[in-house]
Amino acid sequence: MIKFLDLKNINRPYEKDFLQKIEAFLQSGYYIQGTEVQKFENNFARYCQTRYAVGVGNGLDAIRLIFEAYKIIGKLQPGDEVLVPANTYIASILAISQAGLIPVLVEPDPNTFNLSPSLLKDKITSKSKAVLGVHLYGQISDWQQIQEITLENNLLLIEDAAQAHGAVYKNKKAGNISDAAAFSFYPTKNLGALGDAGAVTTNNHEIAEIIGYLKNYGQEKKYISRYKGINSRLDEIQAVFLNIKLNFLDKINKRRRDNARKYLKNINNPKIILPVIKAFDHHVFHQFVIKTSARNRLKKYLYENGIETIVHYPLPPHKQEAYREWNNLNLPVTEKIYREILSIPVREDLTADDTDKIIETLNKF
Repeated sequence: MIKFLDLKNINRPYEKDFLQKIEAFLQSGYYIQGTEVQKFENNFARYCQTRYAVGVGNGLDAIRLIFEAYKIIGKLQPGDEVLVPANTYIASILAISQAGLIPVLVEPDPNTFNLSPSLLKDKITSKSKAVLGVHLYGQISDWQQIQEITLENNLLLIEDAAQAHGAVYKNKKAGNISDAAAFSFYPTKNLGALGDAGAVTTNNHEIAEIIGYLKNYGQEKKYISRYKGINSRLDEIQAVFLNIKLNFLDKINKRRRDNARKYLKNINNPKIILPVIKAFDHHVFHQFVIKTSARNRLKKYLYENGIETIVHYPLPPHKQEAYREWNNLNLPVTEKIYREILSIPVREDLTADDTDKIIETLNKF
């Protein structure tokens, strides 16, 4: 069986360095907010070409804390609207709701799965104050058009870059093309930790400073809380692993791009629609997502032929019980995408034989 993801095998190259670092970690006695977190924040900011990176507990908190920080400085108010792609993972939307803001769902481009600039423009009202652009599956959206729209309408532009570590847009890294960006280092990500972890990147000193307080009970210094914060600190042990793996992120992304290029060149089946890639440096292929009207049948066929696949995602946010107030919304583009998408293995440790088998099997469907 070709697994969709094999985390044990993916992380095997980093085990030796990690085990060596673990001993130093244990001897340090600093398990929370230690030197490894500071080191990772500096390293990740440098990698993303931003002035600041703030480690937090997970990707959802990273988004939420950005909005909370902008509320504190007065750029946002409770009840303000945030435009967000309708087909994103629900965490993007939960973060907006948890910050006391109103998510406004925008239909995506059916070809790239990303935010449609024209449909975004149509959704802007006097209550709109921010756009959360999601680099879904690892591909940056039509960012210049989105930036122009946000500037024309005086809207904050936030990146949900949870799937786009290392993607590049016009010589700038994801995380450095907006007011602030949220990253997840969930183990399945291209830059994955060994548990939950996340970060915020920004060039805004005030926002970085406030998020640094908010993630740690709102404390400006020990036991002195300046804000009503939360507990969302990046664990020192996760920072140890991320500092090691960050050195290999470009190599990881290259392998995934190579696999994707091979698929795009060689998968040839009229029943299967391949993803539309605007530019390879814009995409790091966290997922390689195909479409077919026979999705469930294709998924079963691939499994029977020894290939594991996953649906990202099986139910759109507006059909979730958590947002039952949206259950009657008519979002045909999003709903069609959810009926047809299927993610095939694209992980960096696939062998040439693996990718050959995947291509051959798809072409015979």
